[in-house]
Amino acid sequence: MTHLPFAELHLHIEGTLEPELVMELARRNGVALPYDDVGELRAAYDFTDLQSFLDLYYANMAVLRTRQDFADMTAAYLARAATAGVRHAEIMFDPQAHLVRGVPLEVAVEGIASVLATSEDDHGVSTLLIAAFLRDRPEAEALDVLDGLLGMGAPIAGVGLDSAEIGHPPAKFARLFARARAAGLHLVAHAGEEGPAAYVTEALDVLGVERIDHGIRALDDDALVSRLVAEQVPLTVCPLSNVALRAVGTLAEHPVVAMLERGLNVSVHSDDPAYFGGYLDDNLDALTTAVGLTRAHRVRLAENSLRASFLPAGRRDALLAEVAAASD
Repeated sequence: MTHLPFAELHLHIEGTLEPELVMELARRNGVALPYDDVGELRAAYDFTDLQSFLDLYYANMAVLRTRQDFADMTAAYLARAATAGVRHAEIMFDPQAHLVRGVPLEVAVEGIASVLATSEDDHGVSTLLIAAFLRDRPEAEALDVLDGLLGMGAPIAGVGLDSAEIGHPPAKFARLFARARAAGLHLVAHAGEEGPAAYVTEALDVLGVERIDHGIRALDDDALVSRLVAEQVPLTVCPLSNVALRAVGTLAEHPVVAMLERGLNVSVHSDDPAYFGGYLDDNLDALTTAVGLTRAHRVRLAENSLRASFLPAGRRDALLAEVAAASD
């Protein structure tokens, strides 16, 4: 099937570390890993919940040591994303996860940004960078890291909130998001993946986010669904991720089509594709098989992804015109 132009809005760059690259970087940097080969590492990708994934996700980051490591990881994602129809990517990275293991902020930022600076010429994918903060760490630490990013002039377009959701409500980071807003940054946050629908409301009302990452638990609250439809708040859902982390039982049970039919501004993304079984096109193809995703659904999802992006209006409208032309 011909790929429509999509914007990938829910993507963690560290979650694109394929097992082969993990092993390659471990050899390059002399990092000892608790598994001997790619097959043994892949066998560990059997998650029972979000935390079981996070444990392996953070462990594998040990191989990221130099600017070149971050650059290689980013280039590998962009090359693969381009084959999936991604024409614009708003890429999250986790600065705290690198700082706490002794990797300077500049190393991660400059390694990723060096590739993003030429992503459109090299891969046909425009990009923005979002600094995602770890909700299971203190807000004071996040504020210091944000100050560091702003002080170094890091090319970030926004801030996000990720990591373990249960027990870490969005309101915990009200000062962080207020500071980011004052700095002119876009605001997004994970909410309603494992956490309750109330976390979605809190992210909107307390943090003032423009976009909700995940948001599937919003379906538990009819009044919230009505609000999300009326305000057309973007929800960036990640079907293969939801199944891998047991947030949804099977792909056949995934609510994305029901969300579209209820008028929600939902789009599909790959989250941490190296860990969850695939990239954007893999998610769409799997949904086609599991829930009967149609070409019309794909067109709607592509349009929603572009409208939910932080692209300049001219670039966004040009890509929407491409979607319209491809759907005729």
